[in-house]
Amino acid sequence: MEKPTPHYKMRPHKGSINRAHIDGLPRSNYFSRRRRRRVDIIESPLPAVQAVSPPTSVVSPESETTDELSPLIYQQPSLLHKTIASSETLPGQFGQWIEPQKKPSRKHSRKRMVLRLSLIVISLVVAVGGWLGWSVLGNLNKVFHGNIISDAQALFSNTALKGENQGRVNILLAGDSTDDPGHAGAVLTDSILLLSINTKSHSVFLLSIPRDLWVNVPGVSSYQKINAANADINFKAPGYPSGGMGQLEQIVQTDLGIPVDYYGLMDYGAFKDSVNAVGGVTINIQSPDPRGLYDPNTDLKLPNGQVTLNGQEALNLARARGDGYGSYGFPNSDFARTEHQRQLFIAVAEKAKTIGVVANPLKISSLFSALGNNFQTDLSLQEVLQLVQLTKNVNPAAVQSYTYPSTVSGTSSPILKGYIDPGTGEDALIPTAGIGNYSQLAQYYKQLTSATQP
Repeated sequence: MEKPTPHYKMRPHKGSINRAHIDGLPRSNYFSRRRRRRVDIIESPLPAVQAVSPPTSVVSPESETTDELSPLIYQQPSLLHKTIASSETLPGQFGQWIEPQKKPSRKHSRKRMVLRLSLIVISLVVAVGGWLGWSVLGNLNKVFHGNIISDAQALFSNTALKGENQGRVNILLAGDSTDDPGHAGAVLTDSILLLSINTKSHSVFLLSIPRDLWVNVPGVSSYQKINAANADINFKAPGYPSGGMGQLEQIVQTDLGIPVDYYGLMDYGAFKDSVNAVGGVTINIQSPDPRGLYDPNTDLKLPNGQVTLNGQEALNLARARGDGYGSYGFPNSDFARTEHQRQLFIAVAEKAKTIGVVANPLKISSLFSALGNNFQTDLSLQEVLQLVQLTKNVNPAAVQSYTYPSTVSGTSSPILKGYIDPGTGEDALIPTAGIGNYSQLAQYYKQLTSATQP
């Protein structure tokens, strides 16, 4: 038996059925190579082909020849006289027609695209939110020495602050240069501020304590500048934190008559990063020198008037005291520096409230990342949340700013004056009433916290 001739299933070009095959003659060159599809070979026997006489009107010029190809040409069924359905199986080498697949509608494609994009966005939000939450939580635990359980409890509990029932909470704030090992006196507190909050009127004031104030430091059993107290890392006494800040608290409370409830110690690197975290700060420079401020030691040069500072510029201003060669704009030396420090503190608080740091996860993460290991405090997270509640309605612009009157600053009725220690030759400040007599300083604090004061 003769082996059947294989034939193929082919998809013709759209709209080309009648033109592709005429009178049973396949035009294989009609189909483009790119449009041909590889199909399975069907090895079924070819159906019988019946000879059909051509129309009488058609006369072959070669009808009387003995050419062997003539029967193949003129005995094939003509497709011109046959109607073929799209689903019909064609005989012979035509094979079986393949129905074209329908393309998905644009509407459904668009829906699938939107769904995929939505899933991607949701996944990114969850991932970023989880990362931010974990980052903030980790930095919170570093700053407030907590854990996941205590942090969760803090969100659902109220804790009264020390001094809150007495109507005033005092927080001793200090800044040092421990992040700058090359800085002389890195463990010394270059800035000391008292943040005092009236829990009834919700008013706040800042009081600068001069770093050059000459005091007796029990840890070294001698008189030193007060900023040396932080260097006593071995200090331990009942009712005070351990280490240098405990020693500083004891001096401020015992000698200056200022009760201290909590402390916060920040290095200058954390201060710089905090300023950057809130997007910089704007303050008003009011130097008596028309040129503004210049301090070569900190590479600071600012004009008078409103200036916007980034973290590094704010740090330079907080450290500049204008005692280098060629400096100008610092007639009161360290008193001018402490004034700038209070300005910067208020500016940071005002900027943080303006941009809504508390409601912005990115800002919170950036701010606590800046603090991290560079900020120490004995406030717990519960106490911080309560502190936020007490001060949430405080306008930073309304915060009052004070310093002790001094002969150096040229104020009337000074209670501090300049002093040079005969043994060490150090420049310092002592009470006008004499070394070790701090009664006027204690009285000054009482006046600030009297009923007629904020």
